[in-house]
Amino acid sequence: MPSLRSVRSVAAGLAVVGAASLAWGMAVERRWPALRRFVLPLLPPGSGPLTVLHLSDLHLTPRQDWKVAWLRRLGQLRPDLVVNTGDNVTTAEALPALAQALEPLLGVPGVFVFGSNDFYEARWTPPHGYLLGRVNDPGGQRELPTVALRALLSSQGWSGLEGCRIELELAGLKVELRGCGDAHIGLDGDYAEVAGPPDPAADLALGVTHAPYRRLLDAMTADGLDLILAGHTHGGQVCLPGYGALTTNCDLDRRRAKGLSSHQSAGHRAALHVSAGLGTSPFAPYRFACRPEASLLTLVPSPTLR
Repeated sequence: MPSLRSVRSVAAGLAVVGAASLAWGMAVERRWPALRRFVLPLLPPGSGPLTVLHLSDLHLTPRQDWKVAWLRRLGQLRPDLVVNTGDNVTTAEALPALAQALEPLLGVPGVFVFGSNDFYEARWTPPHGYLLGRVNDPGGQRELPTVALRALLSSQGWSGLEGCRIELELAGLKVELRGCGDAHIGLDGDYAEVAGPPDPAADLALGVTHAPYRRLLDAMTADGLDLILAGHTHGGQVCLPGYGALTTNCDLDRRRAKGLSSHQSAGHRAALHVSAGLGTSPFAPYRFACRPEASLLTLVPSPTLR
């Protein structure tokens, strides 16, 4: 049996490791964003490339100058399309900072959908609520200026996609895009308004949503979309090496909490990209083994047509 002294030594060692991990996650990793790059062979032969910058879950606060500066530098990428999958701000006071952060990108063709934290301020939730999947009730929260936020994102031509289906000419390609409301708070019923097969004349069909619930991924995939983009999960926000995300805060499996994967439904397969996002809850300003991120997706010709 271990001695009392050895038990105390182990406990002290674990306490030191825990304190160091907490300090790392709060002081370093959550402020250490990465630009992820992916190549997807989805375009018709002889076309492309087409670059898509995927932003999500900024959860911006008024004094996050480091995040504003990093976002502004993304304008140098000159993407063909920006896709914003929601949860832009933490408080109403962050709208000016958001305008400053996105200003270099608002002149680029773009689309967006909203998450719950584009309608309501975040509220404190016990950490075990995320593990149990019980963080989805906006009741009693302070409302955000959603109308002003929508006007800001639309000011230079970005299109809101909740319950909408549009076509854009990008890099010489006909791109169909559709989206829906946040499934995490039950607003995804508007997908029925845009459901159905893509226009046969489209070179590429994209689906955009905030929270990647399986019912929605099933519907978009069964309709024959090529690529689905989502956020919401924060990549788990806290991950364990060798294990991955502890939770996705939705019914998506943990192995697809972030990055590129695929989804199958009704005999169809769609590429799926889930962004780990750039922010955190203001009540849990911590990331571990899950850096904040934006993604640049480069779409290139596929050896086979859709």
